[in-house]
Formats: sequence, structure tokens, C-alpha cells
Amino acid sequence: MATIIMIYSLLAVGLLISFSKSKEKTKKAFKVAGKALLKSAPSLLAVLGIVGLTLGILTPETISRLVGAEAGFTATLLAALIGAVTLIPSLVAFPLAGSLLRSGATVMTISAFITTLVMVGIVTAPMEIKALGKKFTLLRNGLGFIAALIIAGIMGVVLR
Repeated sequence: MATIIMIYSLLAVGLLISFSKSKEKTKKAFKVAGKALLKSAPSLLAVLGIVGLTLGILTPETISRLVGAEAGFTATLLAALIGAVTLIPSLVAFPLAGSLLRSGATVMTISAFITTLVMVGIVTAPMEIKALGKKFTLLRNGLGFIAALIIAGIMGVVLR
């Protein structure tokens, strides 16, 4: 709670300084921010919807069984594969990952999912092959997948 109060206090001070320096620029900044908020509203609603549906369909027990400690390395490998073939924005993936962690998934499994989601692109591979070549694309995706598993293992040990 103290952190939130400190952040909002700093925000208020910064706003007052900005407003005292230039009312016009501050108003313009608010207009730009408002437009950006409206533009991102559909994505934010999608995040809430996907996270809500996922947690509504899957009970914490099911999540724990599928991607928890009892599922072992198989769950981590499955999460890495899902991340590699899924094309969802980080804006959706991170809140989903946080919700899955709170529901019983392991850090290692969620790390594998998030890392392959960002580093491996099976869905986008055909475009990448056309632009950069087959050898490069296969090498980049293969090394990215292996690196994601290594990162997930390290995260599982460090954040246990």
C-alpha cells in the first residue's frame, strides 16, 4: 500500500510540475494518453476476458495437475510447445501467466511458456523463411526453443 501511495504522490508532483511549465503541452499529453487508452481498450478487455474464461473453466486443482509441480518436466515441455505455436500478445500472456501461477502452475512451466512465446515463432516461420531463409529460421527457432527450456530451468531453480 505504501508503494502505491508513493507512486501516486510522485505522479501528482510530476503532473503539477508539468502543468506549471506548460499548460498547453500537459493538456496535449492528456489528449494523446486518452486516445492511446481508447485504442488499447479492446486489448485490455480481451486480456480480462481470456484470463477470466481460463480461470473460470480451469479450477486451481486442474491447473495444478496440468502445469503444477506434480506434472513435472512434461508440463514444462508442453507449455514450451504451446508457447512456440501460439501467437498472442504479451499484453494477454503476462496476466494469464500471473493468474496461472497464483492457481498452482510452477515458475518453470510458466517461464517456458512465456519465453517460447516471445522467442519462437512457428506460426510466423513461413514469413521468416521467405525473408531470412530456411536455415536461419530453423536455427533461430531451434536455438530459441532450447534457450527457453534452459531459461525455464534456471528460473525454476532460482525462484523456487
